[in-house]
Amino acid sequence: MAYYHFGVEKKRKLQEVAKRLRERYGPIPERKETDPLDLLIRTVLSQNTSDRNRDLAYSSLKKRFPSWEEILEAPEEAVAEAIRPSGLHFQRARRIKEVLSRIKSERGELSLSFLEELPVEEAEKWLLSLPGVGKKTAYVVLLFAFQRPVFPVDTHIRRIATRLGLIDPKDEPHEALAPLIPKGRELELHLHLIRLGREICRARNPLCSTCPLLDLCPYGLAR
Repeated sequence: MAYYHFGVEKKRKLQEVAKRLRERYGPIPERKETDPLDLLIRTVLSQNTSDRNRDLAYSSLKKRFPSWEEILEAPEEAVAEAIRPSGLHFQRARRIKEVLSRIKSERGELSLSFLEELPVEEAEKWLLSLPGVGKKTAYVVLLFAFQRPVFPVDTHIRRIATRLGLIDPKDEPHEALAPLIPKGRELELHLHLIRLGREICRARNPLCSTCPLLDLCPYGLAR
């Protein structure tokens, strides 16, 4: 596979990446249906914190306030206390209440099911108009809740794509990667790249010698 080294065209390289990661990790299991609003709030809680802290905060929030209506009506301080494990809890509580308020005022109910009927571009635009919602959060909702062909980029994926030479560090990663993603492989490739970033292509002390993508990676080869 040495011919894949530096001269390979980026789209072909990413197709090879997807193929090798499927061989390494296997196909992803079928996922249960996810409530879009549930996913949106979980993703807001995940920003700049660990998965563990996100899960603790979300579990605490739902235990304290079983319905979204209760969260919307609760004092901001009470919501902040419930999500304390996530860190930045006052800021996140304000953002969550602003998001819920906006959805309720525009849609008349606390639901994002209406996005199912919108074209991808319109659904993305609406999500991005919510307070504190960026492309990664919007794309997570569209991909995982609605199976739309978008590709969320987190810190792991951005790091791997940069090391592979697929994007430049100065690029907006969603725009740079979107035309390269193999059609129909968005969800699987997203999950596989995150797993690779956690287990092998770590920010510090990456395990390049064990990586299935080593001969595709200028960063790894230079080490």
